Amino acid sequence: MADKKNDNKKDNPNKLNFNSYWIYGLIIFMILSINFFNIVNNKTEVISPVKFEQIAKKGEVEKLEVINKSVVNLWINKSDQSKHKHIAENTFAFEQPHYSFEIGDIGSFDELVNDINSDKVVIDPVYKTRTNWTGTIFGWLIPLLLLVGLWVFFMRRMTGGQGGPGGQIFSIGKSKATLFDKDSKVNVTFKDVAGLEEAKEEVMEVVDFLKNPKKYTALGGKIPKGVLLVGPPGTGKTLLAKAVAGEADVPFFSMSGSDFVEMFVGVGASRVRDVFKQAREKAPCIVFIDEIDAIGRARGKGAVQGGNDERENTLNQLLVEMDGFATDKGVIIMAATNRPDVLDNALLRPGRFDRQIGIDRPDLKGRREIFDVHLRSIKVAPGVHADTLAEMTPGFAGADIANICNEAALVAARNDKKAVDLDDFNYALDRVIGGLEKKNKIISPAEKEIIAYHEAGHAVCGWFLEHASPLVKVTIVPRGVGTLGYAQYLPKEEYITRTEALKDRMCMTLGGRAAEKIVFDKISTGAQSDLDQVTKMAYSMIAIYGMNEKVGNVSFHGMSQDQFNKPYSDDTAKLIDEEVRNLIQEQYLRSQELLKKYRNELNTLAKTLLDKEVILKSDLEILIGKRPWDNEEEVIEAEPASDTAIPAPREDTAIPDQADSAALDEE
Repeated sequence: MADKKNDNKKDNPNKLNFNSYWIYGLIIFMILSINFFNIVNNKTEVISPVKFEQIAKKGEVEKLEVINKSVVNLWINKSDQSKHKHIAENTFAFEQPHYSFEIGDIGSFDELVNDINSDKVVIDPVYKTRTNWTGTIFGWLIPLLLLVGLWVFFMRRMTGGQGGPGGQIFSIGKSKATLFDKDSKVNVTFKDVAGLEEAKEEVMEVVDFLKNPKKYTALGGKIPKGVLLVGPPGTGKTLLAKAVAGEADVPFFSMSGSDFVEMFVGVGASRVRDVFKQAREKAPCIVFIDEIDAIGRARGKGAVQGGNDERENTLNQLLVEMDGFATDKGVIIMAATNRPDVLDNALLRPGRFDRQIGIDRPDLKGRREIFDVHLRSIKVAPGVHADTLAEMTPGFAGADIANICNEAALVAARNDKKAVDLDDFNYALDRVIGGLEKKNKIISPAEKEIIAYHEAGHAVCGWFLEHASPLVKVTIVPRGVGTLGYAQYLPKEEYITRTEALKDRMCMTLGGRAAEKIVFDKISTGAQSDLDQVTKMAYSMIAIYGMNEKVGNVSFHGMSQDQFNKPYSDDTAKLIDEEVRNLIQEQYLRSQELLKKYRNELNTLAKTLLDKEVILKSDLEILIGKRPWDNEEEVIEAEPASDTAIPAPREDTAIPDQADSAALDEE
């Protein structure tokens, strides 16, 4: 029966619900209506005292009333009413006066009545005192209602809206968690999550814990209390949590870490207590906290009086609650963050978050699966395949791939196409890597020639260096904000990088400036992005990865390196600076020698760029021959080259900032 009642409510969403406010409104409407009809149906004519004297001397006055010694009401005899045209039948139950007039002084009025009275005419006025209760009531009631209305309005605005938790000032400490249960189930399932097979297996096991707890507890095992999803932005942490909500037949509480943060003292801890109280009542269930670093930062670092203390109180309450409930209650905490380095150690210890699931950017197979998911909802042309698109997008996260698919569909719709073809995906990829094409940007022939030789220098160095990433596409079409050209590379998917490979990448990156120096005997600001990458690589090689004989096998990664608290002496700092300069200069001279050796190929490629503006890998093989170190490659990288160029989201020469791993990121 309860389900039928709920269905009826859903079928009639516009049905008005009766409450006490309707009664108040009806009373006010009736009072206003009575006053309105009194005004509209008032048949009393206002006259002057002179006219009253004339009427009275004729003997036509039947009754005379003096109200509050200021207003006189008079009634005409029934026999004489026909002489007065304005008099009509009274429409009210009570009798209305036929005439009225005001008097200034009651003594003068008495004298006037005495003068009128004679043997033939006798007037006996009746003196009455009346109070206007309607005006008095409205004079007090309306201001009071306005004050009450304003108070309710501001209280609801201050406490986050009408109704539910937070709708009243006393419920500000209630949890803001969104509950997903059988009535509001999430439509996302594990089928919609691609490229995260290992993470899905771990999370699916958590769901199985809740569905079949006896299967694990029978052997003496304990259900894990917490699962922490860790990974870069856009890799699918929140999507995976939504899939858990869609797959699990248990209540799912979802909230953000910032939902616990409030300006009032003690609100965060109160909301933590409330959400765990609700979770115990709904057990077995899952509680998901997105961006937990908002409340889970390490305590005692960068202490600020006030807000930081409140955040620490919230974290302390969260730690207590995670220890407080038993493992057999069936309450599992899931959290997500892309900043695990700032989390408090007490939060990460076993017994609270027993499992930490790393979610990294997908590999080639993962990207192919993600494209398969997104291509289901897009009308694609026959020549579009997920394998090809996956090879074109190395280092792209799931959110990036979704953005490319959506951008390609918009481009196809803009061009009135019936299906999305490969050209649309190429345009979308160029737009994501290099930015929007600036068709109206006018570049002088001299600047265009410098840009062409700059990009040709990168291309030639990448083509003839063994460990460098060869180019598969180079363009001098202006894109984005200040990006005058960019190049796409074809690097290997490798997890460690040797010194020789890093030096070849530095040489290739400096190829643009070296080409300008060789051809024009001058340099320009177009190498700003290149110099930035090379400098970071050089410092990483020497000060982090220990790839310098003079500095030695030391690493200063993660240590405080401000000018007042350096982890090394001034002599070591001077040595590092000298070795960085020597390393960069060495590779710069090396790139010049390489370009002088292949000067003809450099000129040919630059002239072709000036003519065609875009060169692909097939054009490179025709123009300068096949690459000597050519192997089957899988992925493509991108890098902009410009004066004030904004670095591309994924750079082949980028070195990750990691202290505990020698693996080099290919993004």
